[in-house]
Amino acid sequence: MSEPVMGVGSCRPLALRRFALLATALSLLGSAVLSGPVLAAATPAADAVYSIESDKSAKGLMLDVVHAGKRLVAVGDRGHILYSDDQGQTWTQAKVPTRQLLTAVFFVDDKHGWAVGHDAQILASEDGGINWTKQYEDLKREAPLLDVWFKDASNGFAVGAYGALVETTDGGKHWEDVSDRLDNEDQYHLNAIASVKDSGLFIVGEQGSMFRSADWGQTWERLQGPYEGSLFGVIGTAQPATLLAYGLRGNLFRSTDFGSTWEPVELKAARGDLEFGLSGATLLDDGSIVIVGNGGSVVRSSDDGQTFSVANRSDRISISAVTGAGNGNLILVGQGGVRATSPTGTELGK
Repeated sequence: MSEPVMGVGSCRPLALRRFALLATALSLLGSAVLSGPVLAAATPAADAVYSIESDKSAKGLMLDVVHAGKRLVAVGDRGHILYSDDQGQTWTQAKVPTRQLLTAVFFVDDKHGWAVGHDAQILASEDGGINWTKQYEDLKREAPLLDVWFKDASNGFAVGAYGALVETTDGGKHWEDVSDRLDNEDQYHLNAIASVKDSGLFIVGEQGSMFRSADWGQTWERLQGPYEGSLFGVIGTAQPATLLAYGLRGNLFRSTDFGSTWEPVELKAARGDLEFGLSGATLLDDGSIVIVGNGGSVVRSSDDGQTFSVANRSDRISISAVTGAGNGNLILVGQGGVRATSPTGTELGK
C-alpha cells in the first residue's frame, strides 16, 4: 500500500504507524514538531471537552488494544477509550477528556496507563483505564504522537511525527522533548517504540529508519536497516536480543542481535506472497507472536518469529492492533471496532 497522506508544508508522505494502513483514520497533519526543553503537564480546564458517549463506540475505528492486568483497554477515534473485564465479550466506554484520535496505549501494570494521539496529546489513567486525565497537548502544532512505552510508573517515552521523542521521569507530570538524542536530521516520523529482552529500547519509522538504545533511552544509536520503506511496528520476542520489525507490503524482518543484522521473514498467503501492510503485533503468554495488518491479515509464529502461518479474514477489514483475550482467543481492533476472535483471527463460532 502506498503512503497517501501529505503533511501540510511537507513534500514527503507521512508514514504513520497505523494511519497509513487505515485510510479512514488519515487526516492532514501540521509540519511543526514538539519543541522547547520541557513540556509542562496540561492544566485541567473547568470546561474540558470529553469524548461523546455512544452505544456504537465499540464498532467505531479503534487503533490499539492492550492489557491492564486482566482488563482489556482499547483506544481510537474521537477520543474513545473502551475497557472490557470479560475477555472482550462486552465493552464499556471510559470517561476521556478529548475528542481527538488516539493512536496508541500502554499500561505498565493493572492501574497505570498512558494513551497518545493527535495534537500531541498525552492522557493518563491511574485506575486501569476507567478514568483519564490529560497530561499534555499542543493544539497549535497538530503533530500526532504515535506510540508510547513506559519502563515503570515514573519513566516513559512517547514517539511521533517529525521525529518527536519525549520523555518523562515523574509519571507524566512533566514531559521533556529529547528528540535531539536521535541522529534524525531529516526528522523522519517515528512510528513505534518497544523494549527488547535483556537489551534495551528500539524505535522504527519512516524510510526504514531504526534507532536502538542499550541504556533504556538515555543515548541512541542510528542503525542501517534492511529496508528503505516505512516500518510501522517493532516487537521484542521471548528470546534475549531478538526482535521483529514490520511495515509496508508485508515486509517483515527478524534480528537476533538487537538490530545489528537482519534476515527477511517470508510470509506466504494462499495466493502467493503476502503484500498487505503489517500494522500491529503482540507477544502472547505462551511466547507465540501474532502480527496483523491490512486485508484482514493475521500471521502467527510459534517458533520465536522464524516462520509464520498466514490467514486472511473473509471480510478483509484493515486490522490495526492485536492482543490475547486471556482465554486463547484474540482481540483485534481496526475498522469496525473491536472483535473477539479465534486464535487464527476468524469469528468465534465459525
